[in-house]
Amino acid sequence: VQTSIMAKKLKIKAREDGSYLAVIGDEDTVTGFLLAGVGNVDFKRNSNFLVVDSKTRQSDIESAFKGFVKRDDIAILLINQHVAEDIRHLLDDYEQLIPTILEIPSRDKPFDVSKDFIISRIDRMLQNTG
Repeated sequence: VQTSIMAKKLKIKAREDGSYLAVIGDEDTVTGFLLAGVGNVDFKRNSNFLVVDSKTRQSDIESAFKGFVKRDDIAILLINQHVAEDIRHLLDDYEQLIPTILEIPSRDKPFDVSKDFIISRIDRMLQNTG
């Protein structure tokens, strides 16, 4: 009940047919989420995931990010923190509530809380109020 009140205040409209998670990450991360049933490919062959490896161009990561945040059927975008570092400039400028961006660790790269998108945004908000 409390969640629906907050959603109304923030003007968040629930989709009748549900929403998806999108994932941008290394092969292990994306594969894990796909095995959990998160993957979706529509009739236009648009997917809700991008596997990033050493050959993936930064422009491809940026394009995937921009595409995912424009889609109204994606509620949460999960991105490996080491991949997020490559597009930090886009994350710093991102202002939308939905889809929510969550940085997640990968198996091979340590997670640095000081670089986390959500933590840095909270820090900025607290600095502006004090």
